Amino acid sequence: MQIDLTGKHAIVSGSTAGIGFAIARGLAQAGAEVTVTGRTQARVDAAIAAIKQAVPNAGVSGVAADLGSAEGCQALIEAHPETDILINNVGIFGPQDFFDIDDATWQQFFDVNVMSAVRLSRHYAQGMKQRDWGRIQFISSESALNIPSEMVHYGMTKSAVQSISRGLAKVLSGTNVTVNAILPGPTRSEGVLDMIEQAAEQEGISPAEMEARFVSDNRPSSIIQRLATPEEVANMSVYAASTQASATTGAALRVEGGIVDTMA
Repeated sequence: MQIDLTGKHAIVSGSTAGIGFAIARGLAQAGAEVTVTGRTQARVDAAIAAIKQAVPNAGVSGVAADLGSAEGCQALIEAHPETDILINNVGIFGPQDFFDIDDATWQQFFDVNVMSAVRLSRHYAQGMKQRDWGRIQFISSESALNIPSEMVHYGMTKSAVQSISRGLAKVLSGTNVTVNAILPGPTRSEGVLDMIEQAAEQEGISPAEMEARFVSDNRPSSIIQRLATPEEVANMSVYAASTQASATTGAALRVEGGIVDTMA
């Protein structure tokens, strides 16, 4: 299969590192013009440079904005009023005891993980519908189905974006605009690796040993018995963004190594 996204423009929210960066780089490798986003100009510039190093002829731009706010989403929209491919990836996570999660934290997780995707999709989907072609993705998580007791607030937001994804696909019924959710499992992103390295130091073991323990203790149902790589998640995203994926819509595309113990 030859995926060619030449002539298409893609926006990947939260794409200066981890899964978002891998998706942005993968789309650029497939020929798309890509806009990366991050909270600071320094991180955006670094991501652009890294993509251009990997894909010398890539067309890459960037927008520094806090997409957890209406103002940040509007800044991105003003910089790039239209796009062909929207990847709603920006998000925050972190373990916290349910009884210690205050209202402000619940609201913060909802604003960043859910409302950023709502605001951007609401705007960009209209242009895609008018042009009768587009791809919208919501980066959800296996935590949307397998709610972690240590991150109930995070799991809630991932269930929410999966619901929005399915509903928006129905809103765009009969068009050539597809909408899908991508469900990664634990992935070797910067945040996860930092967490594992800190835990390894506390336990006095190697990061590799800590990574294996994390999977066995926290995701024992994993079939691959390891963390996924950002590139493995990006591969699914790039396919779903392709012209070849024209009949894939309203779907929850799992890249979680078989953690969720269901065939559906």
